[in-house]
Amino acid sequence: MKNTHDLSALLSRHRHTFAPVLDADLNADCVCTLDFSEKNLLLQSTDLQDTDAFNKAVEQMLQQRQATTGVGGYLEDRFIYRRSRHFDVEAQSRNLHLGVDVWLPAGTAVFTPLDATVHSFKDNDNFGDYGPTIILQHELEGVTFYTLYGHLSRTSLQGLQQGQYFSKGQKIAEVGPYPENGHWPPHLHFQIVADMGDKYGDFPGVATAAERSRYERLCPDPNLILQCRHLLPYA
Repeated sequence: MKNTHDLSALLSRHRHTFAPVLDADLNADCVCTLDFSEKNLLLQSTDLQDTDAFNKAVEQMLQQRQATTGVGGYLEDRFIYRRSRHFDVEAQSRNLHLGVDVWLPAGTAVFTPLDATVHSFKDNDNFGDYGPTIILQHELEGVTFYTLYGHLSRTSLQGLQQGQYFSKGQKIAEVGPYPENGHWPPHLHFQIVADMGDKYGDFPGVATAAERSRYERLCPDPNLILQCRHLLPYA
């Protein structure tokens, strides 16, 4: 589907039918939103190229909020991608985040929210990249779209096959530890994609400001599926 507005409306109509994406209650009181923009002074003073230091900063952010899980990031203008040259596009940096991140312990189970087949998968093994990534293909009311799961464990890709079927609620992967997850503090990057084009095993999760309108059309709000009360309204 090329029209993301229509895809958003479709997902909204089915919002009561999705299975949880993670083995964690994203509506619990122990969940909070986390800010990864330039306004975050703690991260400004952290050596983000040191993943262990970055991880300790995330843990401190959660402790300050008395939370165990952090969420957020859709269309957030983030400075943290400057830690990696992988996000530079000519004279511009890709800072605009296109998915929702859920910051929680490595090993947390990941599930498909609805029936799916494996579109593609890949270990995007660059510093600051997705690391092990799975992309699922779904169909609702005759409409095909995709969900992307980044920063997984390497064992999540073992035995996986293109076209493999998963039923709604079935475990597909686990959140990966660093450094194998792309050198990030443990979290799941979850993204909806309306059209994969010719891409396999990878899709931009961050865009430049100039690309915002294009990618906003391609990647609707993941909270339409996650339905986390701590994020912006999804209905």
